[in-house]
Amino acid sequence: MIVVAGESLIDLVPQRAASGGRPRDEPLPALLPRLGGGPYNTAVALGRLGAPVTFCSRVSTDGFGEALLDGLRAAGIGTALVQRGPEPTTLAVAAIGADGSAGFGFYAAGSADRLFELPPPLPAEVRALALGTCSLVLEPGATAYEALLRREAARGVFTLLDPNIRPGLIPDPDAYRARFAGWLPSVSLLKLSEEDAKWLGGGPERWLTGAGPEAVVLTRGERGLTVFTREGPEVSVPATPVRVADTIGAGDTVNAALLHDLSRRGALSSGALTVLPAPAWAEVLTFAARAAATTCSRTGAEPPFAAELE
Repeated sequence: MIVVAGESLIDLVPQRAASGGRPRDEPLPALLPRLGGGPYNTAVALGRLGAPVTFCSRVSTDGFGEALLDGLRAAGIGTALVQRGPEPTTLAVAAIGADGSAGFGFYAAGSADRLFELPPPLPAEVRALALGTCSLVLEPGATAYEALLRREAARGVFTLLDPNIRPGLIPDPDAYRARFAGWLPSVSLLKLSEEDAKWLGGGPERWLTGAGPEAVVLTRGERGLTVFTREGPEVSVPATPVRVADTIGAGDTVNAALLHDLSRRGALSSGALTVLPAPAWAEVLTFAARAAATTCSRTGAEPPFAAELE
């Protein structure tokens, strides 16, 4: 069992102008609601790949919240760890660049997912826990998610952290960077983008020293993915060529693909990442690149099903 913990929300994605319709630079484009949130997308991607997964979060009882739960169930994802509340669902308004890259403005004041509370210890069958994005920024829920990370890591659960930095949500960057450094001793696998690494002011070599992750996977957009391990070789693979609709959910799909493929190799355990040979890492990263490319070929966060990657 893999548990993904963190926010779920509604992405409001600009509708692409159809042929003969309004131009793409329309200042007020129509916005399409899509199920989203980094952890939510990771959970859905894992479910579509066929992994046993449970989502751990706090979800609104409003109409958007019900739609989010329906999306989890449709992907075969367990919801026993989902808390409910009457507060509204967080909204994220996407802005899509000419190259398909996505930026977001968040409407999260007083939303349900911010009031997440630390659950009891996770079931014994849980082998991995994934966290990241807004859930580790917005209080008071961020403190509860941080406590979940530390507690489960201390019990020996494999942990993946994807900070997925959203600068607009971080009022004190230096305080966040210090807090991020404090999480690393509880992290097995750190996944982040080049933009995240630059904002955090560090690099894989720095984060692999002392107590911290066994491996760091760096996503480099159209230049592919690279893994750095504490004791093994550095391995890079190219991106899978694709016509990009947008990049929403691509990094979340990478998270899911990494966890799924590492699980199939029995590598979700302490020390396993440091002894995984270079050819195996190349296969894991290539699988993640293919999965992310499929997501990028679609509007909004629509990760692939297992059959699409066979």
